[in-house]
Amino acid sequence: MKSNLFYLHALSALHCGTGQSAGVIDLPIARDRASNLPLAPGSSLRGVLRDDFAGNDGDEAKRLEERLFGPRSIGGSDEAHAGALAMGDAHLLLLPIRALAGIVAYATCPFILKRYAKDLKHCAKDAGIIAAIPEPEDTEAIHATGNVNLQSGQIVLEDLDLTGRHKNDADFWAQHIAKAIFEDEEQAQADLKQRFLILPDSVFAFLAETATEIRARIAIDDKTGTVKKGALWHEENLPAETVLWGIYALTDSRAKDGVKAAELAAKIPAKLLLQLGGKGGVGRGLTQFINGGAK
Repeated sequence: MKSNLFYLHALSALHCGTGQSAGVIDLPIARDRASNLPLAPGSSLRGVLRDDFAGNDGDEAKRLEERLFGPRSIGGSDEAHAGALAMGDAHLLLLPIRALAGIVAYATCPFILKRYAKDLKHCAKDAGIIAAIPEPEDTEAIHATGNVNLQSGQIVLEDLDLTGRHKNDADFWAQHIAKAIFEDEEQAQADLKQRFLILPDSVFAFLAETATEIRARIAIDDKTGTVKKGALWHEENLPAETVLWGIYALTDSRAKDGVKAAELAAKIPAKLLLQLGGKGGVGRGLTQFINGGAK
């Protein structure tokens, strides 16, 4: 089995929902049960990827889709086989957070970076990873060189005042993530690095629950021109510029042709523009899929 990293870069607000309400939010986003951190379910991503592959013309494109995802219809038991692609959940890596200085910060925390580093090692993408993972104090925010969120030694996120502290290891992680997301875009890399922050786990967990985007939606009665009775609801979204990561795995094709996993991996594009999650009709979910295995 061949495993590789992938990244999701939200180009618009992203709503991967749970289908049930939670408190005052009628349509919350999906979250990890144990950590309560937002995620994008692998099942949602796999379905969207299949639709993208299915949109390609030609017999070879159709055969590739069936090798990766399995046949759409089965005429008999001899035609049945599982797909070669296994898609894991996408976990939160960077969360954009409103900042007093610099407009927005891209925040992560040691808990997330440790999980990310573990997946890098699992996928043999940890060559050159020599930096430690900084551990900020309870009221600190560790930043990279030239941080634009720093003002008089303080970093203010939402209504939280944190003391800024520079560490060289933060420069490394900022550079590593920036290059993974914006491989050929130097300006975008520089922008991410100057807004990169490592927050204490407890502070990040609080912000991941309270600093997501909540939008009120209504339906209008055509006759009265006012809100229909009961047609006011609230939706939770991950904000634009959120970055998530996950792992996908490939086996040799289970179809009769038995194409090798390495050959299938070479056919997955380096980048794909996808509409992920719900509310696509109102502009949610425009997402760039970045294939870490293509680099």
